[in-house]
Amino acid sequence: MKILPKIDIHVHAVPEVMIVRRDGYGFPLPGEVRAMYDTIGVEKGVLLPDGAYPPGTEDICSPREAWKMVLEFPDTFGWWFCPLSPSVSNNSPNTDLSFYLEQYKSFGAKGVGEISENRYFDDPYMLNLFHHCEKCDMPVIFHIGLMGEDYGIVDDIGLPRLEKVLGMFPNLKFLGHSQKFWAEISVCDEESRNGYPTGEVVPGRVPELMRKYPNLCGDLSAGSGYNAITRDPEFGYEFLEEFADRLYYGTDICTPLDGNSDMLRLSAFLDDAMCRGKISYSAYERISRGNALDLLEK
Repeated sequence: MKILPKIDIHVHAVPEVMIVRRDGYGFPLPGEVRAMYDTIGVEKGVLLPDGAYPPGTEDICSPREAWKMVLEFPDTFGWWFCPLSPSVSNNSPNTDLSFYLEQYKSFGAKGVGEISENRYFDDPYMLNLFHHCEKCDMPVIFHIGLMGEDYGIVDDIGLPRLEKVLGMFPNLKFLGHSQKFWAEISVCDEESRNGYPTGEVVPGRVPELMRKYPNLCGDLSAGSGYNAITRDPEFGYEFLEEFADRLYYGTDICTPLDGNSDMLRLSAFLDDAMCRGKISYSAYERISRGNALDLLEK
């Protein structure tokens, strides 16, 4: 069977580095992303900008810069998502956010994310954001965090608030991402939920919610996605097969140092799983690129 080049649903970059992190590195440049992509077999990716300074971010890529990088480096960044804070404009939970989303769409934005607003999923501001994303047919990538001194939308263990919004917005695709999302592929506690739990998977809330809500999808990027699928490989293969139509290959590259990260091993893991018959070729194609192309090129 043919090894397929991947479409990366989740990558970060800047046109030039202005601010570095304490380790001395900033976001990668387009050429640095391309070099990593060539090493792991990725065709191109979806660029996720910021547009503001969310907690935990030293530098930003503005939506204008993301749009221009897609135009300038189309063989590396094929598409982009837009950022949108629910407090934009007059800081009201009733703001017409469609006004802004439609403008972003006119510049080619394909979705919103990654959303890392530090509010509860069912906060009125977030409900308004999700309402307008659904209205404008803009899928969302979300990051789950803790309230305060963290970044990401907030939920309790067991993801009850996420379940609430999944039911409220059935026509909005939610792509789940981050440790606190993927740890719940298995039964977990608060401590393990905040990291990268290992060992056998006892099926938890993520597979349960994916079975119940067809609008919940999985962004397999970062160490959290890779860990969720590989910590218990036999369960991982079954999960990939069962939800093949709603899982998206990703990296979450956000520094030039990521060339040595575990998250870049997911491409080879998928190749190996397909070659050894652990997952079907159909599932492999959907996860590697088919789902992304359906989402991005409609």
